[in-house]
Amino acid sequence: MNYKKLGNTDLKVSTICLGTMTWGEQNTQEEGFQQMDYALNEGINFWDTAELYAIPPKKNTYGKTEEIIGNWFKKSKKRSEVILATKVSGPGLNWIRNGKNQYDKKNLNDAVNQSLKRLKTDYIDLYQLHWPERKTNYFGKLGYLHKEDNEWNQFEDILVALNEIIKDGKIRYIGISNESAWGLGKFLEIAKIKNLPRVMSVQNPYNLLNRTYEVSLAEISIREQSGLLAYSPLAFGFLTGKYRNGKLPDKSRMKLFGNQFPRYKTPNTSTAIEEYYKISKKHGLNFAQMSLKFCELQPFVTSVIIGATTMEQLKTDIESVNVNLNDEVIKQINEVQKIYPNPCP
Repeated sequence: MNYKKLGNTDLKVSTICLGTMTWGEQNTQEEGFQQMDYALNEGINFWDTAELYAIPPKKNTYGKTEEIIGNWFKKSKKRSEVILATKVSGPGLNWIRNGKNQYDKKNLNDAVNQSLKRLKTDYIDLYQLHWPERKTNYFGKLGYLHKEDNEWNQFEDILVALNEIIKDGKIRYIGISNESAWGLGKFLEIAKIKNLPRVMSVQNPYNLLNRTYEVSLAEISIREQSGLLAYSPLAFGFLTGKYRNGKLPDKSRMKLFGNQFPRYKTPNTSTAIEEYYKISKKHGLNFAQMSLKFCELQPFVTSVIIGATTMEQLKTDIESVNVNLNDEVIKQINEVQKIYPNPCP
């Protein structure tokens, strides 16, 4: 396994992060336990979850994934071996604290305390804001339409509230998710000026079909030591090849929930996937492993979050750390990107 520092901390996290969002929906607790056992044995020390999970978000599965992880901690007694990341949900879901803005002092404290209870731990290593409260372009929106018609907790107020929670020993470090370059920049600026907690990571989508992170966020991540935790590195499974030629395997995410994720049904998606698939076959590479390794190699990436529903998928994904992508493979991947840039933002 490979490791990188989380932000400017002394924590060394595995460059493959165990994603957990299917546990409690597509995966049972027993299967989640098997994944955690195997991943830890393979050197993965970094796990990511959220109070919102399992996915897709539902009232009856809210918090289920954290509960499964907590039950594993209780059974295995291995909490100290894991660098644990979770997230507080943003606004919009009326069954999470009435659905209104979530990042004020009261809601942040309530969310942290409930996550700690479900996770059966007394601290969280990395606590992330799941998505912005302000209206901006996240979750696949490329264009930005400016509006000032909603209220949101200001950056300094959020950092002050999180700082108090850090002082209480409940969380160690903070991160953000589904954020823009402006948002990351403001958090870092205010943290420096006011001596408040700095953002150590950004959890945004990044894969061969969506390299928009490179446009402006990549430079900040490198210069400010606030690296990317790349989610959806296999683009919901499209970059494994299993959906080629219109296939929809039983129990696959697109078969079960495809209508909720339209970003993968855009023009040029199938064509771009086919071109990347050809590159993997030409060089004798597993398509999924090539896709994951490309993400891991990027200098602005701290860790790549994998999410598997079977042990076979998990083993294949983890083995990607041992794959070598030579200069010719990288060159050919970049040539496809030039022709079909970011078909799935």
